[in-house]
Amino acid sequence: MFAFGALLSRFVPSVVLVMASVAALSPPAQAAGPHPAPLAGDARPVIEQFLQNQAAGLPGRVVITIDTPMSGALPPCDALEPFLPGGARLWGRVSVGVRCNAGQPWTRYVPAYVAVHGNYYVAARPLSAGQVLTPADAAVREGDLTALPRGVVVDAAQFDGVTALNSIASGAPLRRESLRAAIAVQQGQNVRLRARGAGFTVSTEGKAMASAAAGALVQVRTAGGQLLSGIALADGTVERVR
Repeated sequence: MFAFGALLSRFVPSVVLVMASVAALSPPAQAAGPHPAPLAGDARPVIEQFLQNQAAGLPGRVVITIDTPMSGALPPCDALEPFLPGGARLWGRVSVGVRCNAGQPWTRYVPAYVAVHGNYYVAARPLSAGQVLTPADAAVREGDLTALPRGVVVDAAQFDGVTALNSIASGAPLRRESLRAAIAVQQGQNVRLRARGAGFTVSTEGKAMASAAAGALVQVRTAGGQLLSGIALADGTVERVR
């Protein structure tokens, strides 16, 4: 009995070890739940062409994925009309409407994903609040812009000379909401207000009523007491707006 128990105690760990090895080599179980399948049929190229046309002008290379709706494949139709529901934004995951205008009309909604691959900028080093950024403070990256925070900087001109409103960690995407354009006009500063017309330019002196970044609207009080509005320019002048 003792000999059998000793043999069993030596045999059981070996079996356990073999079973653990087999489990480790086995592929993991698939996650439960439906997995969307790519849309098949004649509707796919029609929807894809529609989305490509709608995506013209987006800042990057557009990659479109079209899935089969939960209701199943679309019925056959000789006159398909894709459309975007009111207020839909062609960015990331979208729902595309499809109408059939032949035979027995129907309307379905097809899930799609519009990825926009392009360049964006991240902090090249830790940035402090109030720091004025230069091109050396940012590094370019490439990725799906639709998966990034809204307002991510995609143009180097959007951060050169601006001020960080808060601390930004190294590698974090630069966002327009976290940056403030450099002040072009200070409150109380004497500025030249310029107005342009058909074949003429008129300028006068005035005092800025508030500080303004380049491109921002600012009011100027002239020497005669008149209050006029204009756009602050990077050189400190103000361009009159009507």
